[in-house]
Amino acid sequence: MYKPKLEKDIRCPLEYGLTVFGGKWKSRIICVLAERETLRYSSIRSEMTNITDAVLAATLKELVTDEIIKRQSYDEIPPRVEYSLTLKGQSVVPILQSICKWSGAYHIEDNENTLAQCQKCDYNVSM
Repeated sequence: MYKPKLEKDIRCPLEYGLTVFGGKWKSRIICVLAERETLRYSSIRSEMTNITDAVLAATLKELVTDEIIKRQSYDEIPPRVEYSLTLKGQSVVPILQSICKWSGAYHIEDNENTLAQCQKCDYNVSM
């Protein structure tokens, strides 16, 4: 298993927050689960565009480790695994919506490539 050479040196709460929900995929997964509540791996995969299985699996694992999402597996045949936001994960959603509102004031929108979840953000607020 990969082990980083240096321990993460997080010195402030902002750095912690950015490691927990920052990056290209984490915020998208959180938004998908906020909208759809509970999803299986294949459903999350279909909601994402241009993500590899390895990256999705690693990102989900990180979000589970950080207690942002919950992984529920069922003893069934075939096996079933579902992902949903924890209370900690739900508390991140308003923060991401605030970032979306701020970004919306400066981001040029490309309606063709906008994610469905992003179209529901109310970011048309004048700053």
